[in-house]
Amino acid sequence: MSKKEIKSVDYGLEKIFEGAQDFLPLLGTDYVEFYVGNAKQAAHFYKTAFGFQSFAYKGLETGSKDSVSYVLTQDKIKLILTTPLNSKSPINDHIVKHGDGVKVIALWVEDARKAYKETTSRGAKSYMEPTVETDEHGEVVRAGIYTYGETVHMFVERKNYNGAFLPGFQKWESAYNPPSAGLKYIDHMVGNVGWNQMDIWVKWYEDVMGFENFLSFDDKQIHTEYSALMSKVMSNGNGRIKFPINEPAKAAKRSQIEEYLDFYEGSGVQHIAVATDDIIKTVSQLKANGVEFLSTPPAAYYKSVPRRLEEFSHELREDIEKLMALGIMIDADEEGYLLQIFTKPIEDRPTLFFEVIQRMGARGFGAGNFKALFESIEREQAKRGTL
Repeated sequence: MSKKEIKSVDYGLEKIFEGAQDFLPLLGTDYVEFYVGNAKQAAHFYKTAFGFQSFAYKGLETGSKDSVSYVLTQDKIKLILTTPLNSKSPINDHIVKHGDGVKVIALWVEDARKAYKETTSRGAKSYMEPTVETDEHGEVVRAGIYTYGETVHMFVERKNYNGAFLPGFQKWESAYNPPSAGLKYIDHMVGNVGWNQMDIWVKWYEDVMGFENFLSFDDKQIHTEYSALMSKVMSNGNGRIKFPINEPAKAAKRSQIEEYLDFYEGSGVQHIAVATDDIIKTVSQLKANGVEFLSTPPAAYYKSVPRRLEEFSHELREDIEKLMALGIMIDADEEGYLLQIFTKPIEDRPTLFFEVIQRMGARGFGAGNFKALFESIEREQAKRGTL
């Protein structure tokens, strides 16, 4: 992306954040819920590999007869891992079709009833009507709508609740709580949709949720010798919630988006980007914990970094040798630079993965890294025989 293009994007952001529609004010990401085959074992993985801590639990011991859920936390991030307890649960259908994956992206709101009314009146398909859940700590109101595929946006209103998490959950005490890996919050979440579906879902986010498309990439910008994709980034008015949406594009071989759609068997969340204040420390710890990352870009990539930063009058504060040793990529825009790295898929199916990102002023998504990133992904696809 050229300097001129990035400048126009930034001006667009200022316009969005100052004047976006406000019928659906969002306070932030409340939690992300995964449907998984074995929540107890998955919880151990996220604690051991990613440094999450035990937080809350719901299961047979708390009166839940059909499913069990473990809640993990790290700074502002909360993950729920949910598993069915019998063959009749509809959760099974999701797991059989998609494998372990994201079912619910919960959004923290001031008024869940209003959020549900505003979105369903604009065409959203209902997942759960406003429901009041209570216990001795107060009440939580939740309501949900479907977005792409079988993914759900849950609106969570918790202003009248003083409990640890949600009614029905109890505090999860555990003697095993590895140290935090320094993950702070969810920066953005990326969805993959099918052929010619991206613009449909862009319009859905605009019309139903009042989001704005502030950044777009086509197959001329996101391509390699073998594959290509297109992407548009959607943001709510205050910029706290960002959802890039990808679709495949025609190319010589199968793109990572096509591979995802084949193995996930439909549209869904491709990756979760989690922010850190010290990416060198975080990635070093994650690697020591056994997290696998994509292969390191070639040395020529890192030789070009100083020139790319100088173009925007930025100076790299981190040791580039350490960044290269860990495979961390660097990109810049007029506001600053960012550091990012991507894990390999964390499931046996080549679907969901994580991004670790540190923003040093930059508000983009690493456009300058696309070629190096996708070539690295293609090397993994080639090993799997899915390129």
